[in-house]
Amino acid sequence: MLKPFFNEIVHTEEELRSMLGYPSELVRNKVFSRLDRHCREFIAGSPLVFVATSDASGACDVSPRGDAAGFVAVLDDTHLLIPERPGNKRMDTLRNILANPQIGLIFIIPGLEETLRINGRACIIKEQERLQPLEAHGKIPLLGIGVEIEEGFIHCAKAFKRSKLWEQGSWPVEETLPNPARILVDHASKLGKTEEEIAAALRDSYEKRLY
Repeated sequence: MLKPFFNEIVHTEEELRSMLGYPSELVRNKVFSRLDRHCREFIAGSPLVFVATSDASGACDVSPRGDAAGFVAVLDDTHLLIPERPGNKRMDTLRNILANPQIGLIFIIPGLEETLRINGRACIIKEQERLQPLEAHGKIPLLGIGVEIEEGFIHCAKAFKRSKLWEQGSWPVEETLPNPARILVDHASKLGKTEEEIAAALRDSYEKRLY
């Protein structure tokens, strides 16, 4: 529970609505349950999707999936297939789907500030006839995430405008970026690895085990 730390907490939708109001007519009517040509074109142009899932207890996780634009297959008007490329073997997303099939997706296209959101139900598939067309770099994925669409909509650009994500002039200089190897040295300190060893392991993984 968050209450011991935070003092003033909103507990009801009524209170929430009294402070923030209600969606516009456009927002209320933009939701779809089937993919039209616009959605298909959006997914075909997206090289990155964020996948949100939760386990049976409601504990949440968000994980990115990325590849060449259009790597997520549109099977028909209500079904998608996301190839499962090699990862770190934590399998947070896949284990969550086994416990709770509800899934949320956000598709992103570089340079476009609007995103495409899709919510639905997921399953883990191993059908080779479905997975074979998702081959990349000579590798057919062993598994895929099948998604049955329940609802979706175009999400407005405000978050991207505020963050200036696609405005290169607002990007930090490389020297000021967080150092992943240094972070991992501290977070996994009991392994006794040096920053150089971690950096080399990351490079090896990225160069040899992307597919």
